Amino acid sequence: MAYIHSPLLPVCKNGNTAVFTAALRRLVNNPEFSDVKFVVGKEQQEVFAHRCILACRCEVFHGMFSQQLQTGRHTELLETPIVLSEAQPEVFLAVIEFLYTNCVTLNNHIAFEVLTSAVEYGLDDLRKLCVEFVTETLTVETVCEALQAAVTYGQLDMKEKCLIFIENHTLEIVKTRGFHELSDLALVSILQSDLLLIDELDLLCAVREWAHVNSVVLELPIPDVAKDAVTHLRLSLLSPEELTSLEKENHKDGLIPVEQIAAAWKFHALKKGSRGARPHLPWRRKGTRPRDHHRYLNLQRK
Repeated sequence: MAYIHSPLLPVCKNGNTAVFTAALRRLVNNPEFSDVKFVVGKEQQEVFAHRCILACRCEVFHGMFSQQLQTGRHTELLETPIVLSEAQPEVFLAVIEFLYTNCVTLNNHIAFEVLTSAVEYGLDDLRKLCVEFVTETLTVETVCEALQAAVTYGQLDMKEKCLIFIENHTLEIVKTRGFHELSDLALVSILQSDLLLIDELDLLCAVREWAHVNSVVLELPIPDVAKDAVTHLRLSLLSPEELTSLEKENHKDGLIPVEQIAAAWKFHALKKGSRGARPHLPWRRKGTRPRDHHRYLNLQRK
């Protein structure tokens, strides 16, 4: 027996969504029929919008407009603009575009700022679009900024993709301005990796330069700036000659605690001792240059 839809039962039929989106796009920053105006950035650029669209698409705007309705001040929106002096017009317009069309136009100049706005406005779909754009357009120059954003906003997938990129281009990346601007937490996430394509001595030099830059910016002593990061350096991978040079350099800035250097020397002192007393090296990184004493590594860690 065939079943026939009753004419009394509602059936949803989808029209052409592209036409609908195009129609709404024409309303983006269109003063016609708008009932709220923003003045954005140092440029004081005017951006026109429609309260009903912003409120139904974003809880932040819904709360803002609801409060004004409750206090009877909703008519002020037609006369007094909302000033967003710290926002960038291009970034705010990207957010508005998304609210009207569920699409966003991104480029490398605004992607991180739009991601920040997406988090602040609670726009999870916009956040996902930003993360997708950033991870698909990573470069040596931008990956550290992307990693920092991922760490700051807890974007684990984005962090993982950034770390993979950094692992494959480590030597170039540690020379960039973005690397020097990393927070200590973001830097630690890099130093924990076994897959960095860089030798430990070169990595040590990069961390020292990072610490000097951040010491000036934060107005803190170098040892305080680097106290968490340096614990992830694998000094036992260095040769005795390299450790001797390191100690001389360390007298100048105190980058590395003397106890950590002493632990590396202890390995060299005991490496030929009895099997029970002999310490083991930390894992070599993917880019670690071989040294003679590396033969004392555990076989499964070579």
